[in-house]
Amino acid sequence: MDISNLNAFIQVAETGSFSAAANQLHITQPAVSKRISALESQLNTRLIDRIGRKVALTPAGATLLPRARSIISDLEDAKRSLDNLSGDVTGRLNLAISHHLGLHRLPPILREFSQRYPNVTLDIQFLDSEVAYEAVAQGKIELAVITLTEQVSDNIHAKTIWKDPLAFVASTSHPLAQQNRLTLKMLSEHDAILPELNTFTGTITKRLFNDKKLPLNVGMTTNYLETIGMMVSLGLGWSVLPITLLNEQLCELKVGNIQLERELGAIHHTERTLSNAAKAMLSLLE
Repeated sequence: MDISNLNAFIQVAETGSFSAAANQLHITQPAVSKRISALESQLNTRLIDRIGRKVALTPAGATLLPRARSIISDLEDAKRSLDNLSGDVTGRLNLAISHHLGLHRLPPILREFSQRYPNVTLDIQFLDSEVAYEAVAQGKIELAVITLTEQVSDNIHAKTIWKDPLAFVASTSHPLAQQNRLTLKMLSEHDAILPELNTFTGTITKRLFNDKKLPLNVGMTTNYLETIGMMVSLGLGWSVLPITLLNEQLCELKVGNIQLERELGAIHHTERTLSNAAKAMLSLLE
């Protein structure tokens, strides 16, 4: 079975588009169609239906997809194992990084890695932590540096690299900033600007208010913490941010004895052989 045909099938199935698959594979759309046709001929069954501009997997295609992913993953794992025998730190490292970490924690580490290992090509994707977690779980990304979830599945190995203290914040001109003694109830009476509440960071705040059975009035959401900091500095609401983002426009709010913290670190799949490049990156992070 031709591996390039399987890769084309996986990309079409995941993107839902022949043109998007072509972009991912850096080939033409007719070439993708040719690879799908060759695979269907080899298997003697139709795998993909085109309905107008939409793409849908047939029952046979849906059955093949997880097996195709497994075949590709096993072959890549075998190649990494063989490459690792040389001991050389070379090749391509598929690395996912959350936006905040990419801005505030990783630049000096990436610089040093590139200087130490010039024969490694860094293939970096900037993703929300939740998206990066799923990409590692599905074998699409070898290594991710993200905000860690409190509940890690059995197939994910997580290593804490940094503790990241969080603070309640508001603009220095916000009414909450004028109060000496604050409670969660007082915060619940004002609009908040937060990451999506289903994100790893948003969950921390949501749980606090749920435990006290208090409403959490979210006026705006964005997963870019720097954008949240800017909107908070304009007086548009309060938020919970890493203390590293505090500046002269933001005031830390002392809310009872509450202390918040999240963990930042690296994750990889437990059943995937790490390349020498990934091992070197982990060593540098640690």
